[in-house]
Formats: sequence, C-alpha cells, structure tokens
Amino acid sequence: MPTPIETWYTDIPPITRIYITAACFTSLAVQLGFVHPLHLWLNYDRILYDFQWWRLVTNFLYFGPISIDYFFHMFFLARYSRMMEEGFFRNKPADYVWLLVFSAGALILLSFIIPHAYIPFLGSPLAFTMVYIWARRNPYVRLNFLGLIVFRAPHLPWVLLCFSLLFGGQLPVGDILGIAVGHIYYFFEDIWPRDSASGGKRWLETPRIILWTLSRNRPNDSAELAENLPEDVEERPSDSGTQQTQTQTQTQTQPQAQPQPHTHTQPQSQSQSESESDHNRLGPNHTSRPESTSRLPEVEGSAN
Repeated sequence: MPTPIETWYTDIPPITRIYITAACFTSLAVQLGFVHPLHLWLNYDRILYDFQWWRLVTNFLYFGPISIDYFFHMFFLARYSRMMEEGFFRNKPADYVWLLVFSAGALILLSFIIPHAYIPFLGSPLAFTMVYIWARRNPYVRLNFLGLIVFRAPHLPWVLLCFSLLFGGQLPVGDILGIAVGHIYYFFEDIWPRDSASGGKRWLETPRIILWTLSRNRPNDSAELAENLPEDVEERPSDSGTQQTQTQTQTQTQPQAQPQPHTHTQPQSQSQSESESDHNRLGPNHTSRPESTSRLPEVEGSAN
C-alpha cells in the first residue's frame, strides 16, 4: 500500500514533478558533498569563455542548503506550479514548458542588464513568477495569510514581498524580478491579445519546435484535423441521406404506378358479384348490411 508521501508525489503533474525531483536531488548532492555550489551558480564568464552551458539550467535547481527556508521555497514551487499545470495548462505540456523556458530566459536577461540585480541562483525568482501568474489569473480567490490577513489572490505577490522585506531586512531583488517577469508574460499572453490594436496576435505563442518535441501537443495539424473532421462528417451523411431518399422515392413511386388499377378494380368486381349472388339467394325482402360495417374491424386495426 503506498504511503501518503508516495501518493502525493505520484499525483503531481509530470513537468512539476520533474522540476521538483531535479531540485531535490541537486540540493541533496550539494549537502552530501558530491557537487559544489560554485559549479552550479550563474557565472557569465564561465558560460561564455569556458562553455559551461549547464550553468544556465543548474542555477534554477539549487535553492540553498536544506533548511526551513529551503522547504518554504520548495512548498511554494510545488504548490503553485502544480496548480498552474493542473489548471490553466491542463493537457498543454508544451505551453507550460514554454512558460518555464521564457521565464528562465527573461530572468537571466534581466539579471544581466539591470544594475545591482544579479543573482547567482534564480530558482526562487522563477517560483515567484509562477506565484504572480497564478495570482493574476485568479482575481476572485480569497486567501488567508497566517490566519491574520484575508485578501484576494492578486495581492499575494505583494504580501509575500512585504513579508520578505520585513523579515529579511533588505530589498528582495529576486522577488521583484519574479514579479517583473510574471507581469511581462501575463500582459502579452492575457491582456495584449484582447486589445484591438493587437489584432488578436499572441507575441508569446509557443514555438513550433517545442510543440513538435512534446508529442502530446502537436502543432496546428491536430487542431486542423479536429476542426475539419466534424464538417466532413456532417456533409457526408447529408449527401448519402439525399441519395437514400431519392432511391426510396424512386422505389416507392415505380411500384405504385402499375399495380394500382388492378388492385382496386378486381376486388370491386368480385364484391359486386358476390353481393348480387347473395341477394338472389336471400330474396328481395332481405336487407344486407352495408359494406362499412363489414370493413370496420379492418379500419380499427389499421388505425390501431
């Protein structure tokens, strides 16, 4: 029987589960001394001149030594990344991977070009980006912070920012970078396409290479097939239906044209001859029943 931890771990969506697993193994490897943090941090000189490209990824996987602060960051990452993947990006793994890739690239770029904004490890700002996007897309959700403050979800990033500023004693640059990147993605993905000046164009549309890499979310081929299939299915039965109705009308009209005079004339002559013979047998004083009474059960049967 699986334990509650195993059940919780297996219920996490795949992309969030991979990210959390990689982050836990990275921190555990550093804690056990297998890897030094200096081999993981974001060093532009090492990346450009020594071609240590893995630093572009590993700086998002290390959240510091295992401590209360580490579990705090992992909780926020697991919670809000999971809600994002299960909610807005359900059955859209390519779109969620593109969100992570764009956010990571924007964080690296901003930390490089903005003065005094350099951070060696950007995992915490990336988690804060997830928090900001989730909060903006849930404007009517009410939250309770430490049982003291009740507010709506869009205020969550600012409450956490003030909380970090109050207890950290310094300006939380990482949280500010996460808010900035999250707002950039939210604006160009949710606000700008609705503006009339945009023409409905999405500037942050998922690249086709990511769509083709992840087999569950192919590019427009599957969408076009899903859109065109009902039209073909609706048109073909209509054509076949018209052909069937034409054949049915032809088959119904052709037999009715020929046998109709024979079927009606012969029974009338027979009935007249039979009625005359019966009248001659019974005599002139006998009044025979009308034909409607003899055919009454047939009418009732046909009506029933």
